[in-house]
Amino acid sequence: MAEDIITRKIILLVDDDEMHLEITKLALKDDYDIYMVRSGKEALNFLTKGETVPDLILLDIIMPDMDGWVVFDKIHDIASLKFIPIIFYTSLEDESAKDKAYKIGVFDYIIKPCDRADLLSRIGIALQKTGVEKWHYELYNEAEKVS
Repeated sequence: MAEDIITRKIILLVDDDEMHLEITKLALKDDYDIYMVRSGKEALNFLTKGETVPDLILLDIIMPDMDGWVVFDKIHDIASLKFIPIIFYTSLEDESAKDKAYKIGVFDYIIKPCDRADLLSRIGIALQKTGVEKWHYELYNEAEKVS
């Protein structure tokens, strides 16, 4: 039956570096459906179209035109996207940036390049935790509609 089919989770990769996009896609493609965009603007266009809603976003910080900080803020301003876990996946090795990221609500902060097993593990944790949070939020909203 349709309920028995386990659907693959969707990950959106946002990075202006083609090499990093391809390496990350290769690391994840056996376990996830991967979509790639090369800028913050492309990411926002992808997300607002609503054709495909990712289960997780791997977002670079250092990008031209619109950096990861701005993209994160714009995604979080859209209520329907609020529960998509965002992991900063960046070459920015700066403790103050990492601290800031966690304070604003980034789920995780991973320095690239990263070991494939570590990346898969951290993505799995993010998907598991936020799946439960999303379920509670949807349950709460349904209860509010009834009352």
